[in-house]
Amino acid sequence: ALVLLMLGSYLLARRLWPRYAVVVTLLVGVAFAAVSGQMAWSAVTLELAVPQFTAPQWSWNALVSLALPLFVVTMASQNLPGVAVIRASGYTLPVSKIITLTGVATLLLAPFGAFALNLSAITAALCMGPEAHQDRDKRYTAAATCGALYVVIGIFGAVITGLLAAFPKELVVAIAGLALLGTIGSGLSVALHEERHREAALITFLVTLSGVVIAGIGSAFWGVVAGSAALFVQQYARAPAVRRP
Repeated sequence: ALVLLMLGSYLLARRLWPRYAVVVTLLVGVAFAAVSGQMAWSAVTLELAVPQFTAPQWSWNALVSLALPLFVVTMASQNLPGVAVIRASGYTLPVSKIITLTGVATLLLAPFGAFALNLSAITAALCMGPEAHQDRDKRYTAAATCGALYVVIGIFGAVITGLLAAFPKELVVAIAGLALLGTIGSGLSVALHEERHREAALITFLVTLSGVVIAGIGSAFWGVVAGSAALFVQQYARAPAVRRP
């Protein structure tokens, strides 16, 4: 009932207030969960986050068992999809320079807890879609707003964590899926536009969607591997079709 109500609210809000459809859906879902007694309010605690200093320690074991896998996972599940989202949204950015800058920033800020700075695929998708702003040149305001919200969430980290724990898991999954519908739709439209690349793009999407994890690496990476393999087998050394007038 909760998910069906949220879906109906989303569809109605998309027609009446398209920019605020996700917010309206979230409010409706929270209201229904609260009225029906599905909220676990005991998990919410009102307190500010207090910084705790942890001195960094170097060890080969941490480098091999933690740092390298984290690097691979960050590149495969965040930076790689982030680049795909950027290009699918029609933006042309110097990807190499951006990746380098995030690496340098991570190196400098890692001793202070910021050890996995990346292109943040899901957040990037939300900030670069038409829901963020109709004008593509003004969608940066969504990213700036996200940054400000992250600061607030960090200060009230315990409260936010308690709220997420208090929400029914169906509400969290539903709102996450509905928020990405527009981005997924536009991404598929771009990816499946050219017939030559359609099957490889579809394989990439389906493998990623499967959630498969191999050697501790998530499905986003294996989706790209599967799609690249399909594209290589189908298109390698094949001359492009000549269009006749």
